[in-house]
Amino acid sequence: MSKIKIGKTGLTVERNAFGALPIQRVDMNEAVYLLQKAQDGGMEYFDTALVYSDSEEKMGEAFKDGRREKIIIATKTPSDNVEGFWQDLETSLKSLRTDYIDVYQFHNPEFCPLPGGEDGLYDAMIEARRQGKIRFIGITEHRLKIAREAIACGAYDTLQFPFSYIGGEQERALVKGCEDAGIGFICMKALAGGLISNSAAACAYISQYENALPIWGIQREKELDEFLSYIDNPPELTDELQAVINADRKQLSGDFCRGCGYCQPCPAGIQIEDSARITLFMRRMPLAPQLTPESQEMMKKIEDCLHCGACASRCPYGLDTPALLEKNYEDYKNVLSGKTVITQ
Repeated sequence: MSKIKIGKTGLTVERNAFGALPIQRVDMNEAVYLLQKAQDGGMEYFDTALVYSDSEEKMGEAFKDGRREKIIIATKTPSDNVEGFWQDLETSLKSLRTDYIDVYQFHNPEFCPLPGGEDGLYDAMIEARRQGKIRFIGITEHRLKIAREAIACGAYDTLQFPFSYIGGEQERALVKGCEDAGIGFICMKALAGGLISNSAAACAYISQYENALPIWGIQREKELDEFLSYIDNPPELTDELQAVINADRKQLSGDFCRGCGYCQPCPAGIQIEDSARITLFMRRMPLAPQLTPESQEMMKKIEDCLHCGACASRCPYGLDTPALLEKNYEDYKNVLSGKTVITQ
């Protein structure tokens, strides 16, 4: 088994972690089955969030009756004020059926909470830790500027940030910065929001970084079995897998939507994170599911764009989202009309 130390926390866990956002899409029985099978198979770090609808409740049901003490639970608060922070914490403790959370994280805040700050958020974390309700303080981000501030301030035990082999030097610098500062680096979107289809290549790439812990979003047993198989047989970065990485990097270079969803909601009802990636989906996945009447209706909504700029202003990657939507819509119409042939 491949173990990883999470910064200076003293926590050591299996390198494959369970991302519990997708289990909100399955019923309670299926979610409990997946979570318990993951633990029985060797996974030890389980990440969820208050805003993932009933994900915390499903985790609480799965890890009752003596299982709780054998795992590490990480969850998140989206609150930007102290009163909301305490309400979120109590709600999460109740949903998770536990009296403490191992890693409690600020969920993609628009600023970096600091000790002694006027907002009082970080000091609330300290008080929660003093009360024994949390063990370690973390932050999750999509904005490079805030992630860098979190590393530089020295106040955080963990940083969670999107990281995959199609990222750039800026993301790799974050991993190195966390390593130098003794901060645990938690990788979200290691499969780039579904754009990376070769999980072995993703796993082998991340394994080069000794302080990087990937959390895999899991919804189906087939997916879980794939990641559990890597516990005893971790993929090595062979020439074959490096060729996969090189090909993906070539195809996915430049501006592309990561699918984080922070551009939503759209006042015109456009499903931005799917519509802005449809060209990539058509190239990398079976074509038929992308051309259904439902998908065509989704893409046609782009014609209703108000050009209000709200999506672009909220994009943590600084993308020109309306332009990206228009480009994807043109590609989509060309495929529908037969002007463009997609080869896979």
